[in-house]
Amino acid sequence: MSIFSDNIRFLRTQKKISQQELADKIMLSRVRYSKYEDGRSEAPYEILIRISKYFNLSIDLLLTVDIRKYPLEDILKLPDNRIVLPVVVDQLGNNSIEIIPQKASMGYLSGYSDPEYIEGLQRISLPFLTNGKYRAFPAHGDSMPPFKDGSYIIGKYVENIDDLKPDKSYIFVTLNDGISYKRFTARQSKSITVAADNPFYEPYDIPLEEIVEVWQYASGIFSEDFEPEHLENYNIKEMFLEIRKNIQILDEKFSKAN
Repeated sequence: MSIFSDNIRFLRTQKKISQQELADKIMLSRVRYSKYEDGRSEAPYEILIRISKYFNLSIDLLLTVDIRKYPLEDILKLPDNRIVLPVVVDQLGNNSIEIIPQKASMGYLSGYSDPEYIEGLQRISLPFLTNGKYRAFPAHGDSMPPFKDGSYIIGKYVENIDDLKPDKSYIFVTLNDGISYKRFTARQSKSITVAADNPFYEPYDIPLEEIVEVWQYASGIFSEDFEPEHLENYNIKEMFLEIRKNIQILDEKFSKAN
């Protein structure tokens, strides 16, 4: 058994998932994955990337440190625990920004750690976005105006969850919700709280263990103008939200009275 084998077995049991469930997450057969966990085979680089991404642990730590000897939460906070994304540049030296297509956004959760998937994405370059890794994600819904269906949000990769800043907007890629664009509001020991700019939507918590990637808002691409009537729609929703709160207050008073 190698340190790597012991580490992935330990991490899997900590998540309380089976070999088959983990193999499905990283797009392998159970038989092939079991060979890595049992130390009967060495994982190639592309598989190491997938496993590293899934557990949010750097390849270096997975291969060289017996993580069973240390508190897992402390390891996740280490400055060197970084999952490095390659920065690709065009012929002029500008960063190439991968574009996640609108129709295939649900597939990103399965393909974000697959080099072939990322390599096959279309790319653009924006000279004013430098010094970092950027990716463009499709907007969905009406929770974060002025972004709506058809527009794109360009994010800068965030290496450490502790780097999140209150009241700043981020693209969160999570195991349960996929891609979501929200404003970070607070950090708890095992979760973060995010909120939409549209007051119709309530803030909610995201468990840290569900977070796959975080990208800080850097720029936007809009397919059309943000029309004034949309603002009126948000005001109507805010009015309904206030009515709903008033109804809840009346219900509580009625319950106490009885």
